[in-house]
Amino acid sequence: MTQRLVYRKNPDFPNRYISPEKLFFYLQTNYSDHIQKVGQSFLDKPIFNLRMGNGKIKVLAWSQMHGNESNATHAMLDLLEIFKHQPELMHQLFSKISLDFIFMLNPDGSEKWTRRNALDIDMNRDFLKLSSKEFRVLKKIAETGSYNYALNLHEQRTIFTTDGENPATLSFLSPAADHERTITETRKKAMAVISRIYENLKSEIPNQIARYSDEFYPTSTGDNFTRMGIPTILYEGGHFPNDYKREGTRKYYTIALYEGLQAISELNGSTENWETYKQIPENKETHFDVIYRNVKLNTDFECILDIAVQYKEEILDGEDEISFLPIVVEVGDIGKKKGWKEIDCTGKTFVCEKKFPKLDAEVNFEII
Repeated sequence: MTQRLVYRKNPDFPNRYISPEKLFFYLQTNYSDHIQKVGQSFLDKPIFNLRMGNGKIKVLAWSQMHGNESNATHAMLDLLEIFKHQPELMHQLFSKISLDFIFMLNPDGSEKWTRRNALDIDMNRDFLKLSSKEFRVLKKIAETGSYNYALNLHEQRTIFTTDGENPATLSFLSPAADHERTITETRKKAMAVISRIYENLKSEIPNQIARYSDEFYPTSTGDNFTRMGIPTILYEGGHFPNDYKREGTRKYYTIALYEGLQAISELNGSTENWETYKQIPENKETHFDVIYRNVKLNTDFECILDIAVQYKEEILDGEDEISFLPIVVEVGDIGKKKGWKEIDCTGKTFVCEKKFPKLDAEVNFEII
C-alpha cells in the first residue's frame, strides 16, 4: 500500500519572508552534498541549485523568479522536511526522477520583497533580451540540461477566484507556444500532470483550484520553454480564506509540488487523461481585499460610493516578516466586485482630513 504524504512545515522557516542569507546558510549546512552554486545576482548574491535523485526523468524547477513570491521556496523546504520523516517516499520518487531545483532565482528581489530584480527587470518577461544576469543562468541550464519537464513556480494576487466565491488558492497552466494556443503534444504532457494534481487535490480544497489564462506571451519563460519542447507546468499560489500569511496556501502548494513530481514519475511523458485539464475552472478576477460599501463622503453635495482596498506587502528594515499596508485602489460603484472583507458603512461617518480618499494612497480614513 502506497504511503500518503503527511504535511510538515519546515520549522527553520516559520515566516512568509525568507532572508536569502538564512536560506543559503540552511542549504550549505544541511544539503552541502546536493547543492551547487550555478550563478550570482546583479548584487553578487549566490544562486544555488539543489540536485536530488538519480532517476531517468529529468525535471527542472525554480522558485522566486519574482522575489515577493516565497511559497515555492517554502514548498521545497517543507518537502525536504517531510522527506526526513518519510524517507521511503523520497527514495521512491527520486529513484524515478532527477530534480534540479533552483532556489531563489531572484535573491536581490527576494531580500527587498519586490517582484523585480535589482535593475527593476521582470525576469518572467526577459526570455528574448536576456537583460537580467539571473535569467541567463536559468536559460542556460534549461538549454543544456536535456530536461523532460519544467516547473515554473509562482504566486498570484488575492483578486482571483475559481467561481466568484471561492479563492483560487492554487492555479495551474500548461503555457501556450503560439498566439493560436495550439494544443500540442508538449502541452498535453503538461496538461496530463496538472490533471493528476487536480484529481488528487480537488477533494482536499474543493472549488479552490483554477486554471490560469493561457494567453500567449512571446517574451515569457513558460511559453518559450514550451516552444523549446519542454512540457512546462506553471504553479500559482493564491489566496486562502482569512490567511494573508499564506500558511494554508503553503501547505497545499507543498502537497501539489509533491503530487506534480509524483505524476511526472508515473506518467513519464504520457498524455494520459490530459483532457481533464479542460474541466478545471479558469481564474476569475472578482475580488478586492476589502470593500467599504455605501460610504457617505464629507462633500457639499450628497456623495455615496464604495471604496476598494488592497494590501501592499513590504518588508521593513530590521523586520523578519512582511507587513501589510492598506492602499485605496478603486472608488465609485464597485457593485460588480466583491471583497474578502466587506464593511457596510450605511449610517456611519467617514472621518478623514480630506473630503475624499486618495486613489493609490495609503488608507487615511476611519469609519465610525
